Amino acid sequence: MAWVVIGCGAYSFTGADIDYNTTQTFQVNYFQNAAPIVEPGIERDFTQKLQDLLINQTNLSLVSNGGDLIYEGEITQYYISPITATSDSRAAQNRLTIGVNVRFYNTKNPEKVFEQVFSFYYDYPGTVQLTGSALQNAVDIIFENITQNIFNKSLANW
Repeated sequence: MAWVVIGCGAYSFTGADIDYNTTQTFQVNYFQNAAPIVEPGIERDFTQKLQDLLINQTNLSLVSNGGDLIYEGEITQYYISPITATSDSRAAQNRLTIGVNVRFYNTKNPEKVFEQVFSFYYDYPGTVQLTGSALQNAVDIIFENITQNIFNKSLANW
């Protein structure tokens, strides 16, 4: 008895839907921080995290210009808000929210071009000051979620 397996196109374990015959490069332009509250360095961190995710989850090459896929935009939201209160009206829990406006250009498939705001949040106790390594950890968690959502929207057809 013989088994025949037939597949359609290339499959990626990361979920990327990329035709590597036509699409070989990507570029991530520097994401400026345009949020009303500016946290220094997060624009650099976000740009780097998006580049790293695309390098790690695709076989595309990073280029500084002329990419087949182009990501650009700006950080538009950075704020902390209380989400629960104690009986004496103090914040029992706070939420850091970061939003990034992304413009995605696919030069090989213009139908996949989009502009969208991606945001995520990190909740923490109201007794904690979000500084130093605690802040870096919160930003890392937020950016990990946002970059994965950008990947899914631009390349995974989810």
